[in-house]
Amino acid sequence: MNARVVAVRAGVRRGRIEFGQTMGNAGELMGWLWLPVVALVVMYAFGDGSTPGVDFPVGAQAVPGILAMSTVFSGLMGLAMTLTMDREDGTLLRAKATPNGVLAYVIGKVLAKAAMTVAVLVLVLVPAMFLFDGLEPGRASTWATLAWVLVLGLLAVLPIGAIVGALFGDTQSLGFVTLLVMALVVVSGVFYPITALPEWVQWVGQAFPLYWLGLGLRSALLPDAVAAAEIGGSWRHLETVIALGAWAVVGLALASVALRRMARRESGASVAARRDKVAQRLG
Repeated sequence: MNARVVAVRAGVRRGRIEFGQTMGNAGELMGWLWLPVVALVVMYAFGDGSTPGVDFPVGAQAVPGILAMSTVFSGLMGLAMTLTMDREDGTLLRAKATPNGVLAYVIGKVLAKAAMTVAVLVLVLVPAMFLFDGLEPGRASTWATLAWVLVLGLLAVLPIGAIVGALFGDTQSLGFVTLLVMALVVVSGVFYPITALPEWVQWVGQAFPLYWLGLGLRSALLPDAVAAAEIGGSWRHLETVIALGAWAVVGLALASVALRRMARRESGASVAARRDKVAQRLG
């Protein structure tokens, strides 16, 4: 059997095992869920106002944006954190020591994080349906739209997570990336329509996948009348496909280069240097 086929199968098996372990660990699962759950609680408590331009509760309007935020944090930051931690403790070096081990390792990590991101979205969406009036999960088009938006969204954000994990040398430095993602949450219309922000902020928000992921999820879960609060007064599905697709194509190309470079640079000396750095930081 072809060695790459064996590696792919090993990666799929590894991803399935890691996903099962995470779902079976209550503490780790709560680590994934706490941010979107807190955001939902806050919007439930303070989201009784109407969305500007439409007669629709702002709390319900924010739910798809919270799901988009959760997808970005789970996919992008989750994968980046895993890659960085595995470089620190030598897991990646051990994978490198086996034929096509890095390929199997990457496939497993990407699949595990993609599956976990989808699971978190479902675990947050189900109670949100009962908490917020106005969501429309029963429409025939809802689940089809959710599916293609989520697939494109994962293809857009997971490669970014791989790039970040490959470039940053330790988990402490990822705090800066987290701050950047939080800044994107502010300018991407996650909790409030982006049209209420200054025009230059709207352009900044539209340059990144979080806005488009949120827009796509709003088109799936909210009534069509709420589109009046969006830029151009529509859901802009074509633009969503183009924007997320462009991020996916560019991200996949750059991630491939970054991951190969990361694998080449892994050595016993580099792992030892990282461990010494961590020991000094803790000491």
